[in-house]
Amino acid sequence: MTKSELVAQLATRFPQLVLKDADFAVKTMLDAMSEALAKGHRIEIRGFGSFGLNRRPSRVGRNPKSGEKVLVPEKYVPHFKPGKELRERVDRNSGEPLKAEEPDDDL
Repeated sequence: MTKSELVAQLATRFPQLVLKDADFAVKTMLDAMSEALAKGHRIEIRGFGSFGLNRRPSRVGRNPKSGEKVLVPEKYVPHFKPGKELRERVDRNSGEPLKAEEPDDDL
């Protein structure tokens, strides 16, 4: 599901929202989540999962072009951990083939 598909589904599910308002709501939510992660905070959405940061320590890597050793600095990367309800819901459907083209109406 893409951001535009999420906006369209939100606007369809709540007819009082015009597409522009649904887009603003999704953008505001994603901006708030991005800002919280950038500040080092954890985000928890009960029943769905949590977003946090994982630390990747510095290491010695290699420049693929020249082969020389390069120090890759420490960095933090976003990480998503699915909640129990989401894991169980996905697991219930694990025996069925995935259909990438069909949007899920259970948002």
